[in-house]
Amino acid sequence: MDSDATRDTRGTHANPLPRPMAAPEGLGGPPPMPPGVPPMPDGSAFLTWLRAPRPQAAPGIWRFRYQPRPEVEPKETPTRQLLGGAVIALLCGWLLCSLLWNGYLGGFWQWPWYVLAPDSWVKGEAGQVGGAASWLYTWLVFGAIFALFGKIGHWGELWRRYGAPLLRALVPALRSAVPAGRGTVPTADTPPTPEQDPAEWPQLRQAGAYEAAERLAGEAKAGLMRDVDHARISRAWQGVRSGRHSLATFTGAVLKDGAAACPHPSGERDLPARHARHDLLTGQVRLGTTADDPRNPYHYRGAGLALGPDLLGTSLLAVGPAGSGKTGAVVRPLAESLCLHALAGRASVVVVGAAGAGLGPAEAYDVVVRVGHPDSVYDLDLYGGTTDPDEAAAILAEALVGDLADPHPGSDSRRSTTVLAQLLGPFRAVHDRFPSVPELRQLLDGAPGPLAALRKGLTDTGHASLLRELDARERQMAHPGDVGTVLADRIALLDRPAFAAFFDTSGQSRPFSLKALDHPVRVRIDLPQRGHADASRILARLVLAQFTASVTVREDRSLFACLLLDDATGVVTPEAVRGIQRLRSANAGTVLTLRTLDDVPRPLRGPLLGAAGCRMALSGLTPWDGQDFAEVWGKEWTETRDVTDRQIIAETPAGKAVHMLRRVITGQAPTARAVTVRQVERERWSASELAHGVPPGHAVLSLTTVEGDHAPPLLVDLRG
Repeated sequence: MDSDATRDTRGTHANPLPRPMAAPEGLGGPPPMPPGVPPMPDGSAFLTWLRAPRPQAAPGIWRFRYQPRPEVEPKETPTRQLLGGAVIALLCGWLLCSLLWNGYLGGFWQWPWYVLAPDSWVKGEAGQVGGAASWLYTWLVFGAIFALFGKIGHWGELWRRYGAPLLRALVPALRSAVPAGRGTVPTADTPPTPEQDPAEWPQLRQAGAYEAAERLAGEAKAGLMRDVDHARISRAWQGVRSGRHSLATFTGAVLKDGAAACPHPSGERDLPARHARHDLLTGQVRLGTTADDPRNPYHYRGAGLALGPDLLGTSLLAVGPAGSGKTGAVVRPLAESLCLHALAGRASVVVVGAAGAGLGPAEAYDVVVRVGHPDSVYDLDLYGGTTDPDEAAAILAEALVGDLADPHPGSDSRRSTTVLAQLLGPFRAVHDRFPSVPELRQLLDGAPGPLAALRKGLTDTGHASLLRELDARERQMAHPGDVGTVLADRIALLDRPAFAAFFDTSGQSRPFSLKALDHPVRVRIDLPQRGHADASRILARLVLAQFTASVTVREDRSLFACLLLDDATGVVTPEAVRGIQRLRSANAGTVLTLRTLDDVPRPLRGPLLGAAGCRMALSGLTPWDGQDFAEVWGKEWTETRDVTDRQIIAETPAGKAVHMLRRVITGQAPTARAVTVRQVERERWSASELAHGVPPGHAVLSLTTVEGDHAPPLLVDLRG
């Protein structure tokens, strides 16, 4: 079936990409299962995972088996006061019932019985019926009394805080004590009805694809289906619903291959290994746990913190010093999650980082570009796979001198783009290709031989308009301050022996182009930072420029595209910020990490923080970086209480006795309290709190979804 999950990535490169070998049938592990559910050969573990509840929740909450909490924290009574009040309420209720039973308070409480009951019941002539009714009325009155005193004594809160947890702790022990054969212990959730059971594929049955639904349900129950298979087939079914594919083609593929239908071009159905917790049904990957901290909203406390395409579509910026967990706790899980989404036909991902940064094994990717490594199978297309000289010049100018442009808003690198276009256009007209790195360097240096040969080629082919471009370039080279000199110096950083086999434009290598992001492809690009730091920054800017240029012109934007850039030092430019701002509407996003915001020009820090919908400040941040985060997170209105306590002195023996009783119950001396309530505006997180109040292994993260929902800055434990 030619669905989004099956279309190959061929046709988008200078040379076709070879089809990777299909993974062995046993490659990869089973889908992530909740704790305590052992894997079973009959598919019970997969069905338990599939049928687990996933209620709607606030942005960033791990929805797998999430139990919603109230948004406002309930007020808890102190333990000593709670226990004392409960005991006193019980004694008072028992005392009142005893007084009523023994007639010390008269018989007024029996008046409704005498009025409403038949005379035969009141006189006892009805026998057992009247007696039972009399006892029932008595217990109803006593029950109402105890309910009233239970409300006064907070018995419900006492049960929630101590009774229910104790019962939950005792139930497993009681179950283990039950002899075999004398009871049944449920090992899985109760299966839902067939109309609501996702394992029965009700959406296929409603559309008339009964045979396909039966085949998929049988393979799920037999343990032959993974979570990636379920997500991939669901994605293919979305293509049928949208009209891109026919129902007959989809049904035929499912009946033929079952759970392996609509495969990824690589043939793989899972990753070699998983290090994070994923839930492909919601598209989330768990990064940690929201800390039980008063600064976090109550309904977030203790909940899992997860990210998905709905949040990454607004881009993520993570800032923290080395060793704070940017790569291992943020980039690696997100790269793993997006690779799973790519196998399911939902996403395309490009991961860029230094060689050996730990961004996942090479087997987890379809394309691995190792720039500067002699064993690299793939090359990087310097011009982004375009044939338009102006577009190629704009992308290349951003990569070479984008960091030298005026960082203030409204600036651009138009002069550099013009210089490159004056050379790339004539060269392509003569040679039907763009120049290689050495050839481009010679043209920018103004070497007489290459320029004369290019002029002769234009004359022979009759490109008069392009001759004017070349004449203008030669005139500009004679002026002092020509930007071509700067471009030549920058391109010389790529004209090194280590890169001699890369950036080839003659068709002898396998250059990868980011035009392939129209398909669910997994790409990892390793940058040679050791000994080539400046060249690595140029290549990182090149990849970011090509990414923003290619994903915004895609015809099919249902495929989520994401670029993960580990260490974006020297990459943030005015044009890069404008490109990131355009990604949300193109169903794409970026993940950028920085050691400090000082790696970004001061005029661009505010626009960068504003362009990223998700912002993360990791432990160890400097106060200067914390100030930028505090400003972008803004302030909120909070209620402050000024409490003044004045001790009450009892003058009479009765008052002293009452005060003594209150001291025994509450543990505090009787006081008269004066409370002043005010509304003040304070920072959500101050610069000092971000610099000194975030524990190691934690981060403060704010979230924004593509629909516009917000989550305030949350203190998150990345190790939980």
